[in-house]
Amino acid sequence: MQVAIVNFYLGGFGPAQPLLRAQQHTSLTMAGLHGTAMGVASILAGLLSPKLVHQFGRATTSWLGLGFFSIGILMFVFSPPIQLTLVATFITGFGTLTVVNAMVTQLSHHYPLQPSSAVSQASGISSVGYVIGTLTVGVIAGTSFSWRLGLLVAVPASIILYLLTRSVIAGEHIPEASGPQKGSLSRNFWISWFGYVACISTEFATTFWAAALLRNRVGSSAAISTICIVAVGSGMGLGRWFGPQILKRLALDSQFKIVLLTQFVGFAVLWFSHTLWISLIALLAVGLGLSMQFALASQRLIGFSQGRPDLAIGRSSLGSGLAIAAAPFLLGLLGDHVGISRAYLMVPVLIVIAFLTIMAIPSAHTTHDEISLVS
Repeated sequence: MQVAIVNFYLGGFGPAQPLLRAQQHTSLTMAGLHGTAMGVASILAGLLSPKLVHQFGRATTSWLGLGFFSIGILMFVFSPPIQLTLVATFITGFGTLTVVNAMVTQLSHHYPLQPSSAVSQASGISSVGYVIGTLTVGVIAGTSFSWRLGLLVAVPASIILYLLTRSVIAGEHIPEASGPQKGSLSRNFWISWFGYVACISTEFATTFWAAALLRNRVGSSAAISTICIVAVGSGMGLGRWFGPQILKRLALDSQFKIVLLTQFVGFAVLWFSHTLWISLIALLAVGLGLSMQFALASQRLIGFSQGRPDLAIGRSSLGSGLAIAAAPFLLGLLGDHVGISRAYLMVPVLIVIAFLTIMAIPSAHTTHDEISLVS
């Protein structure tokens, strides 16, 4: 549920970038700085996560993350200027990535035989939050009310969840005597990490600017374009829930290649389409392709970590930070100079990079039923 709440925010905030840009009268480049703020926050979360987990345990760390997340939401909703929304996005981003990192390591620990499936299906359930967030902001944008108020729902939801489930953190956590997980990671880890960065870049480039691409291609309004991004969230939810079951007999790398190819085909149809219903189908396919990438890429990194999952996920958060900071900003920068359609051609390039890293560094995993946390 914690991840569903932060996904509610991501589902509303990312696709609403054209709305925020219009409200603040900024360029695509300036609006893209919100992604940069979130990315820098992710880097900080990655650096601090192993230390927080060591000191407080994974459960308490996730609640701390949700606390920062709620503070950032409140600041964003009630602070109109871009200088303040950038700070608010930084705080919210730190909380979001702290929650997500804790979720991945907790599920990998509790489901050691099927970690990718557990993370993917948990993310599938949380994708409901993403879809609801996109719908909420899109619907409110078509009224006289401020669309930012839709994001405020996440705050009471966080408080209620804490009050109902705070017993989860009642157990005493004893820090490991050896200290936080640390040490150098292998060359294979860092090459796979590079592919992970490419995957996260395509996800945030899509969620931040797909609505702007729709407006450019099919001429839909900002509100309608935002609502249409529900197709991406729906595809991600369906793929995360059913994908592990459909593809469970395939090796992890084979699953990864299939979802990357699905995303590539969906993007190609979206880029060439000038018809709204065709674009919606393409966005659904893009969502299906994106759906399992985070879980599969994360498990590849854990597999190359020599039994140090918290360290691996912490380093993956550094990659997430670079991706979130750079991809939306660079796409916005390119969009200001060559147009959003041409700028979007960076996405298939990133998909190819991710595919090549899998080819270059095969994982030791076989099928979902035989996955080990240590390669």
